[in-house]
Amino acid sequence: MTKGKGTGKTSREVLKPVDDRKVGKRKAVSKPEKSAPKAKKEKAKKDPNKPKRPPSAFFVFLEDFRKTFKAENPNVKAVSAVGKAGGEKWKSLTKAEKAPYEAKAAKRKVEYEKLMNAYNNKAASSVEDEDEESDKSKSEVNNEDEASGEDDHQDDDDEDDEDEDDEEDDD
Repeated sequence: MTKGKGTGKTSREVLKPVDDRKVGKRKAVSKPEKSAPKAKKEKAKKDPNKPKRPPSAFFVFLEDFRKTFKAENPNVKAVSAVGKAGGEKWKSLTKAEKAPYEAKAAKRKVEYEKLMNAYNNKAASSVEDEDEESDKSKSEVNNEDEASGEDDHQDDDDEDDEDEDDEEDDD
């Protein structure tokens, strides 16, 4: 046999004779046959009252840029052309030129966070109200069960009293 790593060749006897396939080649993973198309997962329905996310500084810039671009190029109708031109212009702007757009974006983000906090608090309070109602209904049902259970016990006591009275009569 051989000594050390990579020195000499290994004989076929050393390799396991399970498969006579070439070393280093792999079989392609067989894909299971599709018997039926999978149903798409339904997305959670969006709440129309939820505030929209604020635009980034680039999109704030794009709002202004669209107006100037359409004024300069009234015959260009493609949205992609406006987007490409806006992207190139944004890349060419200096930090000082981008600053006002970033400030507007930051201001809108602060407003958005306030709206989201109010929205989340409103959603949380409505969930708590639903929980309180369900707790009340559970307790009301339990009280009715307990009351009817107590009546059953009183009836049992009355029967026991009657049995005792019968025993006294027998004496």
